[in-house]
Amino acid sequence: MAFILVLGLVLTGVFRPSPHRLSLGGARSPRSQGTRARDTGVSGRVGAIPGSGSDAGYGASASLPSTLAVAAKPLPSAARHVVPKLTKLLQADVLVVDTAGLSSAVTREVKKLHGVVAAVPVDAGRIKVNGVFVNVLGVHPAAFRPFAAKPTAKSTTLWKNIAAGGMAISYTMGTQDKMSLSKPVKVVGSRAMSLPVAGFGTVGIGGVDAVVSTSVAKTLGLPEDNAIIISAPDVRLDVLMEKIKKLVPPTAGVAALVTQIIAGHGSGTDSAGAAGEVMTLGTGTVAQGQGLSQEQLTRFLSAALSRVGMPYVWGGDGPDQFDCSGLVQWSLRQAGVVMPRVAADQARTGPLLSLSDLEPGDLLFYHTDPTAPDYISHVAIYIGNGKMLQAPEPGMNVQIVKADFGAGFAGAIAIYPKVAAEVAGSIAG
Repeated sequence: MAFILVLGLVLTGVFRPSPHRLSLGGARSPRSQGTRARDTGVSGRVGAIPGSGSDAGYGASASLPSTLAVAAKPLPSAARHVVPKLTKLLQADVLVVDTAGLSSAVTREVKKLHGVVAAVPVDAGRIKVNGVFVNVLGVHPAAFRPFAAKPTAKSTTLWKNIAAGGMAISYTMGTQDKMSLSKPVKVVGSRAMSLPVAGFGTVGIGGVDAVVSTSVAKTLGLPEDNAIIISAPDVRLDVLMEKIKKLVPPTAGVAALVTQIIAGHGSGTDSAGAAGEVMTLGTGTVAQGQGLSQEQLTRFLSAALSRVGMPYVWGGDGPDQFDCSGLVQWSLRQAGVVMPRVAADQARTGPLLSLSDLEPGDLLFYHTDPTAPDYISHVAIYIGNGKMLQAPEPGMNVQIVKADFGAGFAGAIAIYPKVAAEVAGSIAG
């Protein structure tokens, strides 16, 4: 099954921002060769979708109030399940995924590698939830809980509900698909079934929108133990991933779940002959190359502008209904540019920018999820003159609004087609 991964950008040496957070201070702008982009002082706070008209916060609703980090209420059978107390959090750094199960011996050998703090097997696959394909993990709640984003990890009710057979849904999917804690979701894997909602709390791993127990995963037909989540917060991930690839079957994919960016120059050169940085995507290195050509830029922006007024639908990827990242992906496809599907992946498709370097066609990213405050959960297209184009939220249409660099703004990138194709094509399993 296809499983969309967030891929690390790894250069030489190590600088590690928080998972899924864009950090502008150490990035070099491609539009000012040899200089550092200024620190724009972007906010890490969770904020509302720009132009949504909601002061209460993104996705505010009766069932998912923005003042609650994790929404969950005990399922009737949850009282019988015991989930150990959370004692520490673990950063999820690397994901290994295969089409078939990975042996317990592989996990044991991975744990022995230098720098690996923890490694847990999980079931990974793609199923339909309320008619939309999403990536789901089947987990042992006690073992996997420390890898989740902090607010989600702290919710004992949510993890007991998962152990009791419920499905935890990401905050973003819950709000945008207008789900309710009291209404089961319709799930289709190898069989169709209804599952109670365990709670709304984002795991914090890019592209993962649902978590169930391993017993539920088995019923849904997910391959057993076909993936491993690895925490290795203090090592170079490119080096670690090369070692992991020697331990796993050749059919397995290995990808970074955090971004490592190093200030400095690589050995690559761009087409103009100037010294350029080199990005390592997974375990393959590619030169950044160039940004969008003028023809690609014109077609991209023309396609995006032609969608103004069309409705927002969670999971919509065109041509007549969109969510935020679906709009970006569809519009770039019209320009012949291959783009990954989710916003957290799209944030890794080019170099970070200073606000002073913004140009039409650049992408703006936002933190809007209180259950994973560092997670990139919204994207918009900068169109110039202080304006941006976006698919905002349910009940609204694709719109042009003033570009917002306040609370919740995560940063901006320029799109490099070569890098975008590399990220989009690195689908483990």
